[in-house]
Amino acid sequence: MTDLAAGPTVRCTELELIIHERRLSPVFQPIVDLESGRILGYEGLIRGPSNSSLHSPLNLFSRAAECNLTLALDRACRRVTVERFVELALPGRLFLNISPDSLLAPEHRRGETLAFVAMLGLSPDRIVMELTETKPNAAYEALKEATRHYRDGGFHIALDDLGEGFSNLRLWSELRPDFVKLDKHFVQNIHHDPLKEQFVRSLVDIARKSGARLVAEGIESVAELRTLRRLGVQYGQGYLIARPSPVPALELQASIDGVAWPGGRGRFGQRRQPVARDLLVEVAPLSADAPTDEAYRRFADDAALFAIPVLEGEVPVGLLRRHHLLESFARPFNRELYGKKPCRLMMDKQPLIVAADLKLNELSGLVVAAERRYLIDGFILAEDGKYLGMGTGYELMRKLNELQVSAARYANPLTGLPGNVPINETIDRLIETEQPFMVAYVDLDHFKPFNDLYGYAAGDELIELLGRLLAETADPERDFVGHVGGDDFVVLLQSPDWRERLEGVIAAFDAAVPDFFTAEHRAAGGFELPGRGGETTFFPLTGVSIGALRVVPGAFPSHHEVAAAAAEAKRQAKRRAGSSLHARG
Repeated sequence: MTDLAAGPTVRCTELELIIHERRLSPVFQPIVDLESGRILGYEGLIRGPSNSSLHSPLNLFSRAAECNLTLALDRACRRVTVERFVELALPGRLFLNISPDSLLAPEHRRGETLAFVAMLGLSPDRIVMELTETKPNAAYEALKEATRHYRDGGFHIALDDLGEGFSNLRLWSELRPDFVKLDKHFVQNIHHDPLKEQFVRSLVDIARKSGARLVAEGIESVAELRTLRRLGVQYGQGYLIARPSPVPALELQASIDGVAWPGGRGRFGQRRQPVARDLLVEVAPLSADAPTDEAYRRFADDAALFAIPVLEGEVPVGLLRRHHLLESFARPFNRELYGKKPCRLMMDKQPLIVAADLKLNELSGLVVAAERRYLIDGFILAEDGKYLGMGTGYELMRKLNELQVSAARYANPLTGLPGNVPINETIDRLIETEQPFMVAYVDLDHFKPFNDLYGYAAGDELIELLGRLLAETADPERDFVGHVGGDDFVVLLQSPDWRERLEGVIAAFDAAVPDFFTAEHRAAGGFELPGRGGETTFFPLTGVSIGALRVVPGAFPSHHEVAAAAAEAKRQAKRRAGSSLHARG
C-alpha cells in the first residue's frame, strides 16, 4: 500500500507511473430506458490500482489536481475506457467523463479523441462526452466553442451532476447538451420529498422543451424508480438497476423487485418502444444544386407531396416546403427569376432533423416545442447523419393515439378500454396540436334501476355491450374510445362521418337491449320498481344517450373545459325520451 505520509514528489511520481503504465481499470454502469428497461448505453468509470490508495476515483483525481496531471489522467482514462468498451463489444452509447479544465487547457489536443475512436472502428455518434465540474467555471464562451468542436466531430455532449457542486442551469442554457444527468441528491428518497419531486418535474419540462434527454443517477430503491417514471424521467442508472462492473450485463432482467419493464414480460406486452423510423415516408430528395424548377414540377405533378428534402451528398441540409414554393412561384416573374437557380436558395435552412431511433414520445416533445411548421410540413429522418426519409405530423399524432390506447389497454378491467388519464391526455394533445375533433359523452339511461333489478352481473354485460359497440364503430385510424367508469364512455372522433357512426351505435344498442329483459318486461316496454317511500315507479327499457361536442382550435384550453361542455351536451340528450344524440358546437 502507498504511504499516505509520503512527500509530494513521491506522491506525484506514483501517479505518473500509474498513468504511464496505464494501471487504470475501467468499469461500466448501464444507463437504461426507465420505461422499457432496455440499455441506452454505459457510463465508463475508472478505478486505480487495487493495491493503492488511488484505487478510489475521488482520490485519483484529487491527486491529479494536486500534481497538475488532470489532463494527462483524463486522456489516459478515455483511452483505456474506449478500448475496453470496444473489446467487450458493448451495445449502445459510451458516456465518457471529461473535465472542463481539460477541454480548456492550452495543451488539449483537438481531434485526438476523434482519431482514436476512428482507429478502433467506433462511430463518434456512440460517444457521449460527459462534462464533470469540480470548481466554478464561468468560461462559458470557451466551453461552448470546445463542445462545438466535439459536436462537429459527431460526438454527443452530456452535462453531469446537475444540481450538485457548481453545476448550474446557465451551463444547460449555454451548452445545450444532448443529455443532462440529474445528481443523486435529488433522486434519493424523492418519494418522501415533495420539493425534490417538484424540482425534478420542472427539469423534465425544461428537458422536453430544450430537446435534452434527462438521466437520473443514483437510483437505489423501487419507490425512487417508480416516482421517476411517473414524473417522466426518461433514463436512469444506479445500484438498484446494476452496479458498475468490469464486464457488465448486455441485457437487464425483465423486472426489478417487482417493477416490470414494459419491454420485457410487462403488463402491456410491448416488445419495443416505437421510434421515429416507424413513421418513415419515402420521399425522393433533391441535390442542393438542382434547379428549383425541378421541385416546382414535382409539386405540380403530385398533389400529395408536402415537402422535398434537400441534400449535400447524403446529408440533409434543408427542406423545400410545398406551400412556400408554390406561393412564391405564383408571383409575377418569380418562376423565371428563380426556376433555374439552385434550390438551396429557396429551401428552409433549419428543418427539423431527427435520428431514426428517437423514441416517439421524445419526438412528440420536440415537435410540440418547435415551430408549428414542423407539424405541418414534416421532419427529416436520418441515420448516422445520412438521409433516410420523411415523417409527418399527421402520422406522428396517429401513432401516438395508437400508443395511448395500447398503453392503457387494461385501464378498465371490465371493458379493456383506456381510462380517465389517457382520455384526458389525448384530449390535451389534440388541443395542443390544434386539431379539430368531436367529443361524444355516452352513458346508459335508467341503468341503476336495471342493475338493481337484474343484478350487477347483468349490468356488467350491458356495459360491455355498449363498450364493444363503440369500439367496433370507431375508426381505429382516426378515433379514440375511452371508458370513464361505470356506464360512462367518451369517444374522440376525427372521422368526418362521426354522426352516422354514433347514430349507428344507438341503433345497434336499441336492437340488442331487449334480449337483456324478460319477455314480460319486453312486452310492457319496461318494468316497475318500488321506491324507498313505498311508491312504485315505471322505468322504460334501458337506452343510450350521447352528447356530442365539436372542439375547434382555440375553443377550449384543456380537457377540463371540454369535459364540462360535453357533460352539458349529454344532459341535453338525456332530457329526451328513449335513446338520443344531441350535438352542439
